[in-house]
Amino acid sequence: MHILYDGFIYSPQAAGGINRYFANLIRRLPQDVFPLLTTAQVRQVNYPTHPNLKSYCFRDFRPRQISKALRKTYFSLLEKMVRFDIAHPTHHRILSGGDISHYRCPVVVTVHDMIDEKIKNPRGSNALRKHRAIMAAQSVICVSENTKKDLLEIVAIPEDRIKVIYHGSDIDEKISYGRESVPRSPYYLYVGSRAKYKNFNGLLTAFKKAVSVSDELSLCIVGPEFRDEERALISALGLANNISHYGVVNDRHLAKIYRCSQALVYPSFYEGFGIPLLEAMSCGTAVIASNTSSIPEVVGDAGVLFDPNAADDLADILISFSSNQTEREGLVTRGRARAALFSWDKTAEETLSVYRSLI
Repeated sequence: MHILYDGFIYSPQAAGGINRYFANLIRRLPQDVFPLLTTAQVRQVNYPTHPNLKSYCFRDFRPRQISKALRKTYFSLLEKMVRFDIAHPTHHRILSGGDISHYRCPVVVTVHDMIDEKIKNPRGSNALRKHRAIMAAQSVICVSENTKKDLLEIVAIPEDRIKVIYHGSDIDEKISYGRESVPRSPYYLYVGSRAKYKNFNGLLTAFKKAVSVSDELSLCIVGPEFRDEERALISALGLANNISHYGVVNDRHLAKIYRCSQALVYPSFYEGFGIPLLEAMSCGTAVIASNTSSIPEVVGDAGVLFDPNAADDLADILISFSSNQTEREGLVTRGRARAALFSWDKTAEETLSVYRSLI
């Protein structure tokens, strides 16, 4: 079986949940599968590996307009010349600039969330292109039951074309005992991007309230550099001495930061799945998370859930949780058991069944 993975996602996303998903999926495909990956950007993080993997990369050059035109031509010709039985694009946009419906084979599309439709811009070009890709696909994978529910509410697609396949975690406690540095004082942890729907500003507001009661509290951030407006808000709230920032770290370092934290705080308004939730539970730390979208589905009874619109509630949790070791240990135990229910091996096995059903 030859499977084409159009790697559009590797251009805008240096490191993130979607390219981590495809890297883990491709890595676990059996030996009788031949994955083909097209990219316009080779990344050092979350780049797929497989013994049979063939990669086709077009490297952009200047002037950009000429490069863009040649790139589309290159990938359009490649789609016609290379044999593949299934197409599973990494994004609803593809590198040839064409439409997913033009593939001359069955297509699988993974829907990671419905953020554009529910939060950002439901009538924007991104959402409309995504809807066309979903309608063109012979099979649609949703990463949670909540994402499936949202999809069915918004897009008129037959339910029998949808399969829910959960993510896994490829980092765990076993790799968390290296020499990498972590904050010296007890700390809460935030991991990932800080897009508006992630509610990072809400976390800062709640953290300020908590610090006003218990000034020894500390917050560690793993993710992109702070934007100017974030630095200004941190300064205005007087939190500069209570926050440490670790940037983007490798998996071993991240696992240690998880394990040594008091808890992962996940205040998002909406998630299609939420891989950091699994990572935290796999690495032996507690989870404090929003009670919205797919988050309760992933966390189950292994976390403390709160209303992301209620900063006072989160502040109270942060204050009380830091001194309640018994509660934390209970959550860590339940979290390890919960995380064991999810695995990338299971993700790959179930996805392969989808592929085979279409051939």
